[in-house]
Amino acid sequence: MSGRWIEKDDFLRHFSRASRLMNALPSAVLDRVFPPVCLACDGPIIENQKLCPTCWAQLDHITAPYCPVMGLPFSVDMGPGAKSAEALAHPPPYDRARYALRFNDKARELVHNLKYRDRHDMARFCAELMVRAAPELWAQPGVIVPVPLHWQRKLSRRYNQSALLASALARQTGLPACYDLVQRVRPTRQQVGLSAKARTKNVRGAFAVNSEVLGRRQSDRIILVDDVMTTGATITALAKVLRSHYIKHIDVICFARVTSQP
Repeated sequence: MSGRWIEKDDFLRHFSRASRLMNALPSAVLDRVFPPVCLACDGPIIENQKLCPTCWAQLDHITAPYCPVMGLPFSVDMGPGAKSAEALAHPPPYDRARYALRFNDKARELVHNLKYRDRHDMARFCAELMVRAAPELWAQPGVIVPVPLHWQRKLSRRYNQSALLASALARQTGLPACYDLVQRVRPTRQQVGLSAKARTKNVRGAFAVNSEVLGRRQSDRIILVDDVMTTGATITALAKVLRSHYIKHIDVICFARVTSQP
């Protein structure tokens, strides 16, 4: 082959052979050549772990007791079925919301890596925490639906991080995911930095349901998926649109939730 250009068939044959050799290598060998690193800090990790011990210790998991509706943690156990003041005063248009983590500095770092650094591999780890945080959401039939991006935003970002989470959740739970049930029909400003009132106004009228897809859905229960909930304006707007199309049951799962510390 020296002295001439590599023909296309030769290249494909050698590339295929190299790929087979890589696939045949034991994972231990690959780990030695390309050692796995922490998803947050890129530091060394223990075998079969996704985060180093230091980063893992900085995660603030949301666990019971919490409001059965809003999913917000209680500082003390209020007793079975006790709802938060927010759930009683302003009932949301969804049935249950659950979150894996409080949105602290370490959760922010993970979300940033997933959202802006093309770390698609992080979706699996984030979904594992989400599944673990809300086992009751996966025990019943339902359709997993990610919060959609407007096409202009998706074009600039190249992917929807909520859709990556939805795909990972579907693989881990066995529930179907639907990516075109709802659409973002108008561009909106970034929610970061906006007040609660401004966030609500920003997403008003931003979503629409695809009626054709709605008629083909496999369940009367929708599980909305997003990376972070701050005020809940986006999820609330989306849930209201789904309710207007007679969706009976709506649950919410987010990777992280902005909360006030107890």
